Amino acid sequence: MTLSLTLGMSIGVRRTMYMMWGELIGVALVSVLAVVGVASIMLNYPSAFLILKYGGGAYLIYLGIQMWRSKGKMAINLGSQSTKTVSGRQLAMQGFVTAIANPKGWAFTVSLLPSFINPEIPMPPQLAALVVIILLSEFTFLMLYASGGKTLRRVLQRSDNVRLINRLSGSLMMAVGIWLALG
Repeated sequence: MTLSLTLGMSIGVRRTMYMMWGELIGVALVSVLAVVGVASIMLNYPSAFLILKYGGGAYLIYLGIQMWRSKGKMAINLGSQSTKTVSGRQLAMQGFVTAIANPKGWAFTVSLLPSFINPEIPMPPQLAALVVIILLSEFTFLMLYASGGKTLRRVLQRSDNVRLINRLSGSLMMAVGIWLALG
């Protein structure tokens, strides 16, 4: 989401859509791998699934605390022309790599998605429905962030506002982490 916001501020929404396609492909891959892998672990090693679940929840809580402790800085060079020369393919690859290399995404999908899978009915239709919902949600939020990047450009340059956003996001991240660990 931060990449979408940053690119929306620096290169515009239309060019940011290249990155979004790459990220959506990466998110779909992470979601499928997380559900299939965790479902296998869940069926064969229930105690290992509990470790993944609690570990994922603890990691999200840790990330939330780190966001709270943030100094409220954004390292965005809004005056740079270098991002305007990046090709659509490079932007898509950046989105893909961001999605598959994001430990928050893995922790979230590994901790949350398996709870929506019913082992008594076939997995493919359930997985397809989950991935569609995730991709629609992800695309909606990526578009909102990229569009908001243009509007929020001046607001986010003030460190007090960035700090507030970090604290709100950190609080939500901690809440999800606690919910995952206890749910």
